[in-house]
Amino acid sequence: MTDIKRLGLGCMGMNLSNKERSIETIRFALDSGVTLLNTGEFYGGGESEMVLREALAGIPRDRYFLSVKFGVLPKPGGGIYGLDVKPWNVKAHLAYSLHRLGLDYVDLYQPARMDEAVPVEELIGALEECVQAGYVRHIGLTQLTAAELARAAKVHPIQTVELDYSLANRSIEQNSVLDTARENGIGILAFGVLSHGLLSDRPAGNVASGRPGPPPALKEDVIAKLREIAWAKNTTVEKLAQAYVYAKNPDMSVLIGTTSKAHLQDSIDALSLELTAKDVARIEAAFPAEKVSGIGMRNFTFRDGRVVRS
Repeated sequence: MTDIKRLGLGCMGMNLSNKERSIETIRFALDSGVTLLNTGEFYGGGESEMVLREALAGIPRDRYFLSVKFGVLPKPGGGIYGLDVKPWNVKAHLAYSLHRLGLDYVDLYQPARMDEAVPVEELIGALEECVQAGYVRHIGLTQLTAAELARAAKVHPIQTVELDYSLANRSIEQNSVLDTARENGIGILAFGVLSHGLLSDRPAGNVASGRPGPPPALKEDVIAKLREIAWAKNTTVEKLAQAYVYAKNPDMSVLIGTTSKAHLQDSIDALSLELTAKDVARIEAAFPAEKVSGIGMRNFTFRDGRVVRS
């Protein structure tokens, strides 16, 4: 049976230039039973939040669960130059988001990344103050180490940890962050399940992220094998890749970023695609672990607000 609660809509690509299309997709998601909407103060320089404000106007507040990221510092011409998750500044970030969204509170608030110079306990303490004041219902985290997650959970309950994960990027399986989340009753939300454009029938190269993907020959070889499996299951490579995540991690939810109702419907359909243990093994054989290393989203590391590694 389809569990629509395992699917969330990512709103990174939503901005004023595609406002009507985005609003239609948001409302289609809600009408389809999707309740998790995920945005960030820096998405489109705040435009994603502005679009959400229009899309959610008049919709009962209990019909959606809104997650907001904060902290990334964008450049005027595109790209990022730093991160601000200083505990003293958390309330200011939140105030601007609430204003753009036209809301009194957000359901989940989380730093977009961690800063090595900011103790996680101090950051969670600042977020806890926002919870106590009623402006935030739950605290989330993303792209951090197992040790940081464990330390955070000792300060305040963490609702969700958001992690980059896909068939083509299984790095979190090699550390203990998943175990730590499960031990602490923290929900796991995967983003990038199509590896930012790699796991599709599109031309080679990581189109969605603007960064090169694996060598074209590797992509064509992998996609050809995945396509055979998908056809045998009467589905597409994209749906197969998403169903793989659900089958491999029954307790994991998925975040799909799109402004298209059709693409969102594909993701909804993928929830009903059942894969056996044999299917999962065949899929992983088509894309073995040794070919996965180094593929996926470039993960920035920050210290004192500046990028130190990427």
